[in-house]
Amino acid sequence: MVRAGRRRLLLRALGLGFGARFMPARALRLGLPTAAAGSVLATGYSGAACGQARPADAAGLDLRALVANARPSVVPVGTYSATASPRFGFRGSGFVVADGSVIATNAHVLPAPTEAGSGQGVRLAVLGQTAAPGREAGDLRFATLLAQDKALDLALLRIDGPPLPALALSASEQAAEGQSIALLGFPIGGALGFAPVTHRGIVASVTTVALPAPTAAQLDPRALARLRAGNLQALQLDATAYPGNSGGPVLDASTGEVIGIVNMVLVRGSRETALSAPTGITYAIPVRYLRLLLEEAGAARR
Repeated sequence: MVRAGRRRLLLRALGLGFGARFMPARALRLGLPTAAAGSVLATGYSGAACGQARPADAAGLDLRALVANARPSVVPVGTYSATASPRFGFRGSGFVVADGSVIATNAHVLPAPTEAGSGQGVRLAVLGQTAAPGREAGDLRFATLLAQDKALDLALLRIDGPPLPALALSASEQAAEGQSIALLGFPIGGALGFAPVTHRGIVASVTTVALPAPTAAQLDPRALARLRAGNLQALQLDATAYPGNSGGPVLDASTGEVIGIVNMVLVRGSRETALSAPTGITYAIPVRYLRLLLEEAGAARR
């Protein structure tokens, strides 16, 4: 019993003596608070046990706040017909910009002119969002085309009714490779419901919209027109988007500002036209092109 008591005293002295003397410097190198140095041996250098929040936990809190803030600004874009079933026909994603009455989306999301406004009761429409998690869109807003740039596959819609919360557009002229992003939209559309879905990733590359094909035989008219138009840039994303995400915002995960617009048709079709089996890579149009379209349309912007 005496030997056992001495052993416990010796271990305690090592923990409180040598630990308290030598662990602060080591704790500093590990990024641990020095006040917890005496207990580091017992806790196995656990930052959580020493009262530190892990980086992953902090990032999760930031992303939750970003999604909660952006959710009411992301809307399904489509058509409305009183005689259709369902009455709202989903075509893609969009998001609120400018003064809250303007929706940004892809031009290819819009119906053909012969379909909308053709006297058949088909009108452009969006479904306003609710901020509550788990709640789906239900506030129908009719829309009119404000401006579009088919070469860039961008469009602006003006919606009726009171303004919706708008997303801020990044003032940066260039997204950074490796930049953390979140993209929101409605993958697969009505099949999964109209609650916004968030995907997380990074900007994998800042690249050109079009690439020359290995042989002239592999150039289709659209790819050839894009090459002639000049060297437009696109964002290649390390995040998965699906049909229905087109037109949705790509957000800087640290600020919540829009840095791009998801595009599943123009960029992929231009870059991957020579491939027999297109990849699953997601692309986006940089936000600076959207800012130019807003200026041309005379729409206020944030």
